[in-house]
Amino acid sequence: MKDGKYRVLLLCEHPVQYNTILWSLQARHPKLDILVAYCSLRGAQAAIHTEFGVDVKWDVPLLEGYPWKLIPPAKARENGRGRPGFFSKELSRLVRDGGFDVIYVGGYYFPEAWRVLLAAKRLGIPYILSTDVHALESRRARNPITRAIKKAIVGRIFRMAGAVTTGSSGATAYIQSLGVPADRIILARNTVDNDWWAARAAEVDRPAIRRAWNIPSDAPVVLFCAKLQSWKRPGDLLDAFAHANVAGSHLVFAGDGPLRGELEQRARSFGLANRVHFLGFVNQSGLPAVYFASDVLVLPSDYEPFGLVVNEAMICGCPAVVSDRVGAKYDLVREDVTGSVFPCGDVDALAAKIRALLTDRTRLARMSAAARERLKSWTPEMAVESFVETVELAVKRNSSVEKKVH
Repeated sequence: MKDGKYRVLLLCEHPVQYNTILWSLQARHPKLDILVAYCSLRGAQAAIHTEFGVDVKWDVPLLEGYPWKLIPPAKARENGRGRPGFFSKELSRLVRDGGFDVIYVGGYYFPEAWRVLLAAKRLGIPYILSTDVHALESRRARNPITRAIKKAIVGRIFRMAGAVTTGSSGATAYIQSLGVPADRIILARNTVDNDWWAARAAEVDRPAIRRAWNIPSDAPVVLFCAKLQSWKRPGDLLDAFAHANVAGSHLVFAGDGPLRGELEQRARSFGLANRVHFLGFVNQSGLPAVYFASDVLVLPSDYEPFGLVVNEAMICGCPAVVSDRVGAKYDLVREDVTGSVFPCGDVDALAAKIRALLTDRTRLARMSAAARERLKSWTPEMAVESFVETVELAVKRNSSVEKKVH
């Protein structure tokens, strides 16, 4: 420690809008001296988002309030010809000469993460890994053999970390199932900038938003806010909405992706073209209005490590109905209090929940208030304090290991 602060390097593939508040709070914390290293500026700079299918640049500041630097990619060998080398000299130099007490690696799925993990191991610098995953099964690991291989590899990776932070209590249980001792895992919470969302929601003119959508001000509204991709299962929601058949109700899709055309056609075939609305991609600054003008968020994904749209919606007073494969179910969605959980793929069960909620305005109002209240004890400030605890744990464990070696 220098001047009573831990010097921490945070390696991230690219800026993410949800992390800005965390890095800003860490930069002001009396026990931390951080530097965020980005491998690209995707998100802060306009680029085609392959999953949204549109050019995306988030319209909120992603690079303000904390120190950061961009790491140049590894240069190609043979005078610029051929494939890039494995090690970026600048990244290696940063790890070696930066005087870091701890290195945080935001994921192990990009090449630079492995370069830093190897360098940290060689230099004896403890590192922290984080995850919001709550199950072995994923979009790419569906069969038992693949999951067994994944468990062996991923378990080894996390057991080597000085400490692990998790985004939910479900993720904590998952990491323990990989053989990581409980005393090496700290629940950090997956959060958003609660104050920002609450303040923006308070400014929304709900009737005006409804008019812009061509929806009556008193109509019950179901919201889907995510990419229109197969694993998000937007078709399940459309089918359930049709089956629920609540008089005067409307369904809003906020998001874009390859399934949009198919969903629009299906809405027409159901005779619901005037009650199903497609907003397309909505940037960050426009989302508080989308949540506040809706009555219930539905996230029917078959793979969703957490689902931060649940945080966003609940802060804006929109309770959430999620599938049982959404990580937010563990800590944020309390049955019939802040939302509800249904079995993934069970359209009839989802239709029943939609029907029950949209036909009981008193129940919806109660759940809206409870959703806001729940997020008061799931904040970025709490996440940062947990991160400090994780840093202290990693440093302490590393010191103990060094003493044993010597």
